[in-house]
Amino acid sequence: MPVDWLKGGLKLQGAALWFDARRQAEVSFVSHAHTDHIARHARAIGTRETLTLMQHRVGAIDVTVPLAYRQPWALGDLTLELFPAGHVLGAAQVRVTRPDGHRIVYTGDFSPGAFLTATRAEVPDCDTLIMESTFGHPKYRFPPREQVYDEVAAWCRRHLLQGVRPVLLAYSLGKSQESIQQLAARGLKVAAHESIHAISALYADLGVPIDARRFEGTFEAGEVGLFPPFKKHRPRDVGPVATAVLTGWALEAWGARRAGADVAFPVSDHADYPSLVAFARASGAREVITLFGFADELAAGLRREGLFARAVTETLQLDLFGQAAAPRPRRSRRR
Repeated sequence: MPVDWLKGGLKLQGAALWFDARRQAEVSFVSHAHTDHIARHARAIGTRETLTLMQHRVGAIDVTVPLAYRQPWALGDLTLELFPAGHVLGAAQVRVTRPDGHRIVYTGDFSPGAFLTATRAEVPDCDTLIMESTFGHPKYRFPPREQVYDEVAAWCRRHLLQGVRPVLLAYSLGKSQESIQQLAARGLKVAAHESIHAISALYADLGVPIDARRFEGTFEAGEVGLFPPFKKHRPRDVGPVATAVLTGWALEAWGARRAGADVAFPVSDHADYPSLVAFARASGAREVITLFGFADELAAGLRREGLFARAVTETLQLDLFGQAAAPRPRRSRRR
């Protein structure tokens, strides 16, 4: 395995480079600015957008290395290239080429298909693929994103006509900005929580204008509310309200209940199971390493598809001739 799974995250063997280290590292590639992928590193590598959004959340970082997509950059004897990942503004995958020519791709969180606020994901060629597995169980198959947003917009209009304020719940970075633009494209106005509005202003500074008003305690006629999925942030004393959470976990019976919402819509900025399998196949990787979420289940599914795959928490048993035998599972991490 070309990487080590340590307490702080994933580290390239024989090098100082970490991938999305969750503790301060000497040098870390940062795939995107969600809080479970960032820390105040000594040196952070990522897209300009990710580094800007990241520092909004963790404070200034002394040394940042902003890279454009497909711009080769040398880190010692390694060559790094970033590729779009979908997911959120600036999200990137990284391909690391070692001196012997072996190419390792780390996806971070990614999602195929078109976004209004993020660059469409690509599939970089590689020899080893390290891929997220948040929804890596065969039961997770998302309907088309456009179809779901049509349903969300119809739900909002229905409640507005009934004199009930529709309030959508989504994470402040990424899904909220995409949802604002999707609703605007369907003729709906949005009043957003201050945390969502602040990040939307950064999107605008980075060249992606977001059309939402900051919520100041009252709604204007015809507005849809957009708030983080935490009860402490929800609007108060605004009249009758109906809530809907936007999450991939909407496919579970407990999806709405988990967020304390009335309903849940399967809006996800992660790849579903069929997309994960298709991505692994298209990469041409000879070895696939899965991590996070349903890592064990995805690795098993990929093996059924004829790919050599294992979860990052699995160790290989070697036979007497030094060939890889079947993976021996160890306890996997869930998030």
